[in-house]
Amino acid sequence: MLVLEDKNLKKEACEVFKLVQMYMGDRHCKPEMKLNGIALEICNRAYSQARLRDELYVQICRQTTENPRRDSLKRGWELLAICLAFFPPSEKFQPYLDGYMNRHRDSLLDFPEVGKWPIHIQISHYATVSCKRLERIGVNGKKSPRKPSVEEIDQAKIQIFRPSMFGNTLEEVMALQKDRYPEHQLPWVQTVLSDEVLRLQGAQTEGIFRVSADVDEVAGLKTRIDQWEVPEHSSPGGSSGNGSYGDAHTPASLLKLWYRELYEPLIPDTLYEECVSPAATTPERAAAIKFTRPEVVQATKMDASNLAMVMAPNVLRCTSRDPRVIFENARKEMAFIRTLIQTLDTSFMEGVR
Repeated sequence: MLVLEDKNLKKEACEVFKLVQMYMGDRHCKPEMKLNGIALEICNRAYSQARLRDELYVQICRQTTENPRRDSLKRGWELLAICLAFFPPSEKFQPYLDGYMNRHRDSLLDFPEVGKWPIHIQISHYATVSCKRLERIGVNGKKSPRKPSVEEIDQAKIQIFRPSMFGNTLEEVMALQKDRYPEHQLPWVQTVLSDEVLRLQGAQTEGIFRVSADVDEVAGLKTRIDQWEVPEHSSPGGSSGNGSYGDAHTPASLLKLWYRELYEPLIPDTLYEECVSPAATTPERAAAIKFTRPEVVQATKMDASNLAMVMAPNVLRCTSRDPRVIFENARKEMAFIRTLIQTLDTSFMEGVR
């Protein structure tokens, strides 16, 4: 679709086009090839070769223009939304892609259970989701391109119609739980995972919040939490299996991941400079919390400094892209979080859900 002088890139573009047609059902593929696997192959190729990205997006736009086949059209828009969860077009092409998607949006066509509505309403929904993803991963967005796994491809597809508690803003997370838990003043995902860390004796677990958990266990728990499922109450120290897990490291790792994946950091960028200023490390008073009590530190080997070291990158994000500034501010970030851990009065939150 685009002028590509590199012969290898031209060949790659043709291969990607075949994959796009396979995903949309317009070209036969081998029986063992699954949709998620095809989408993964497309995303991996475009992620690895940035010059292919505009070509891919042009191909999808072309295939979804005046496409008379309903299923093919839906799959094309679905593929567009999936790709935009992992990599953007070039800065030059972004306005054109944004314009194409916006032409298919209608703010009045926003209904629950959109999958049951006529095709033009469904396309409007796909376009709205795609525009939001482009805004967040594009030129002025805060999300970085990443190479997906097949599980992440599946989640990117599911979340077109079922928004996630991960990767969105805190305001969006609270809005998602408004109908289910109107009495909760804190994010449900945060309180559930915190309770799970404590239930599994996290306060007596060495290296809590520092030691990484099993990747598959964390991914499994993330999927269940994102479906509003309360974690299974497996016994502390028990073996994992059937989606369960046996220690506090799994919910602790997922809690850190939730903080880290918030689109806006827990402590907003507007407060970043104030947080890393010298004044931020001068506490007016000290009030110990659960994980910094001496008897807990003796078991976990995680004092306020260690906790600050592992938590700072999850709740603060340096607003500079200069490696020297990032390196220098890392120490200041840890100092600020350590001060919060040691001095923040949480007594007023007693009973808050």
